[in-house]
Amino acid sequence: MALRLRALADALLVPVANLTGLPPEAVQGFVEGTTTGAVAAGKAPKSRKVSAYSKAYSKAFKRVAPDYRKKNGQWKQNGFKAAVRAAHKMAGKK
Repeated sequence: MALRLRALADALLVPVANLTGLPPEAVQGFVEGTTTGAVAAGKAPKSRKVSAYSKAYSKAFKRVAPDYRKKNGQWKQNGFKAAVRAAHKMAGKK
């Protein structure tokens, strides 16, 4: 299968090389380089800037969460929802 794909790619690249006047190896290297670059760019991790409020909320949630948990670590009845509200209140959400 790989051999067939390689033959197909070579058949497509030879006319392009003839039209441009470049050696087939150069055209092949260019095509392989651009596809490799495109794949690497597609896999690049997307980063985001963490807001000051997000940091404040995270710290506040960690501070209040134990108050809404049982001794065994499970959430109390509506504990998570209450902890979220308390953390937003502490972080200063309007």
